[in-house]
Amino acid sequence: MKLKKLAKAVLGMMALGTMAISSFVSIASAAPNDVKPRTIVMTDGEVDDMDSFLRFMLYANDLDVRGIIYTSSMWHYKGDGRGTPFTTHMDIVKLYHPGWHTNLRWCGTDWIKEYIDKYRTVYPTLLQHDKNYPSPDKLQSLVRVGNIDFEGEMDYDTEGSEFIKTELLSEDETPIYFETWGGANTFARSLKSIEEEYKGTEKWDSIYQKISKKAILYNIMDQDDTYKTYIAIKWPGIKVYYNSWQFGSLAYIWPATVPKTQQKYFRGEWMKKNIMKGPLAGGYMTYGDGHKLAGDPEDKFGSMEEAMKNGYGKYDLISEGDSPSFLYLINNGLRSTESPTYGGWSGRLSPSVSTKNLWEDNEGSFDYNPYTKKLDKYYSQTRWIDAIQNDFAARVKWTMNDYQHANHAPQAIKIQEGLDIKVKPGGKVTLHASASDPDGDKLNYKWYPYEEAGSYRASVAIHGKGQEASITVPANAIKGETIHVILEVIDSGQPPLTRYARVILTVE
Repeated sequence: MKLKKLAKAVLGMMALGTMAISSFVSIASAAPNDVKPRTIVMTDGEVDDMDSFLRFMLYANDLDVRGIIYTSSMWHYKGDGRGTPFTTHMDIVKLYHPGWHTNLRWCGTDWIKEYIDKYRTVYPTLLQHDKNYPSPDKLQSLVRVGNIDFEGEMDYDTEGSEFIKTELLSEDETPIYFETWGGANTFARSLKSIEEEYKGTEKWDSIYQKISKKAILYNIMDQDDTYKTYIAIKWPGIKVYYNSWQFGSLAYIWPATVPKTQQKYFRGEWMKKNIMKGPLAGGYMTYGDGHKLAGDPEDKFGSMEEAMKNGYGKYDLISEGDSPSFLYLINNGLRSTESPTYGGWSGRLSPSVSTKNLWEDNEGSFDYNPYTKKLDKYYSQTRWIDAIQNDFAARVKWTMNDYQHANHAPQAIKIQEGLDIKVKPGGKVTLHASASDPDGDKLNYKWYPYEEAGSYRASVAIHGKGQEASITVPANAIKGETIHVILEVIDSGQPPLTRYARVILTVE
């Protein structure tokens, strides 16, 4: 699909997202910050999935990766091998792939292994930076093929759906985060298999409650209809995070969503210098780099002619639209796993006003964009672009350099007074921070309120100087309202790396 066509498709799907103004609602903490989040990736395999997967592997040390599943979507499916024709159920796709197809833009089930083999070449070097990187063999052992024949196909059990089923039924009740990079059909099939086996038995209620408590589904758009036609109806207790447009900040349409000051982190000069290097990240795909994906006739992004036609330069970012589904799981101090309403490297979501257990990027998730001086549907994501990209660049350096010749993020960030503080209207709070840097770099401390993340939605005075900050609680703050204070700690290394502390003030 050409860029303009794809951009329209993405924007069209964004427009389908439910618009609602929601008040701040917190959900229970998903997991202690010192516990690596359990996660399963479900991917339909296109150029942006592959670039997201490359980044994902460089953050596998921060995650408890439990599965990597091939699945289908409205954009990609294998077909059943018997020539059976299929037509989409999704209105937006009818505009771009009308009619009947026996398969659609399918890139096969070998590409994940090929990426893991590249990871294998840098694994010994990565271990010098963090012993928690999973072995290539461990990652490969987690790969399964799910429901890939057609868009939304969930009629049959597959090794992928059975793999997910096992995780869902396990006695481990800690949260498990399902990243939906394509369709949700393989996840839906696992739930349907559980329903068929247990509904009507004495075990059903406890199984339903256990799965509803621990499963969190992060949807990048609705790339098939299985959430709406099955999951939301039969499993309304499962928490769903629905990113219908904020992901556009990292996706194909980024020039239209990212502030000009941040766009340099996606332009070819910066990408070539910082990302496209070494035996792993050297395979990161960008505009005009000459790549061509077999199986996807619409992947023309590697053509310099196509790039120039659409206004892109050589090595500009194509897309990583699926990366928000795991960036919020990184323990960077923003406490993103505690609630999608808090906001962080994956943007910020707000409770749906119509559907229980659904958080989405409706109007309640818009952040104030200081460049346009307006509320912006994308800014809760784009506000973090520099930190996200510099962190990625540092991980790329880890694949090539030993510990002494690479930068590492600030650590051990502490707030002496704690992260959750009770306050009184009109009162004053003084916070004292400390942090360290593993490389001995100088640290810069920056304090600011994150007004949109709290339920007190007005200006709050914060006077920060170095490691100390004072906050005056507004006299008109009401009992139960919250004020979010962010401490940003940036080191002086190259690239500069950022970690945070989030203090939540609750009015008594």
